[in-house]
Amino acid sequence: MQAFYADHFVLPLPEGHRFPMLKYRLLRDALSLELPWLAQSEALAATEAELATVHDADYIQAVAQGTLAPTVQREIGFPWSPEMAERARRSVGGTLQACRVALDGMGVGANLAGGTHHAYADKGGGFCVFNDVAVAARVMQAEREAGPDGRRLQVAVIDLDVHQGNGTARIFQGVDDVFTLSMHGEKNFPFRKEASHLDVGLPDGTSDDAYLRALDAALAELDQRFAPGLVIYLAGADVYEGDRLGRLKLTAEGVAKRDRRVFDWCWQRRIPVALTMGGGYGHDIHATVQVQVNTYHLAWAHAMRWQNQAA
Repeated sequence: MQAFYADHFVLPLPEGHRFPMLKYRLLRDALSLELPWLAQSEALAATEAELATVHDADYIQAVAQGTLAPTVQREIGFPWSPEMAERARRSVGGTLQACRVALDGMGVGANLAGGTHHAYADKGGGFCVFNDVAVAARVMQAEREAGPDGRRLQVAVIDLDVHQGNGTARIFQGVDDVFTLSMHGEKNFPFRKEASHLDVGLPDGTSDDAYLRALDAALAELDQRFAPGLVIYLAGADVYEGDRLGRLKLTAEGVAKRDRRVFDWCWQRRIPVALTMGGGYGHDIHATVQVQVNTYHLAWAHAMRWQNQAA
């Protein structure tokens, strides 16, 4: 199994900024200790042509040159810097590489960042500059040959971050070859939701059992409505009960059961899956990192199933 990182491209954020930039390096360090056999590689930067499969040309150039309108910059939540622009491209590149690994026989690939699902085609938002999920879906469809039925690669986005993937939903509204499933806190950010193909809004305080029942129902509906050849999974740690911004009450065991359900669903259908990390804003950053490390233990076990099948 391969994972791609860009945590050494650090944004110069003002002191007290609430984005947990340190989390990404801590995650990579923890995985090096707990899963030393996980291959980790630096994420390549997405090209302008790859970004342009989803994003407007003027927006791509404004990010590159630092000429974003102040209102757009505020909506992103980061001050502009060359490091911001480079990290945004690397975050997309990591998900592209994870998808290629998954589709090229490994069954699963991972981005140690990514899940920037609040970015629209023409603007960013919520700490998201470019939408790695949307770009990866479109680039994979362009790169892969059509199936025997003449249809290009069908991609399902399973977004289990606590915040709705509003940018992804908007980008793929009215599209029939990408299916967007978002299960999120109904009253949480973004407060103006977009329409995904399947939205499951959960009340504040939702705990393990209720969450898992809702997930089972959502996966069953996805199964009835769509047959993907690739899943992009946003495994947000912000559903965890210790999260500052999450407002749900999943235990660490509950989050692990969530991840296991998604990996099992993909395995039963032999669907390759690309994993991205999404949000995680714990009061204790080390607890957030451990939740995400747990996800990687399960992803590794999932990868071993693919390897054993190939053998």
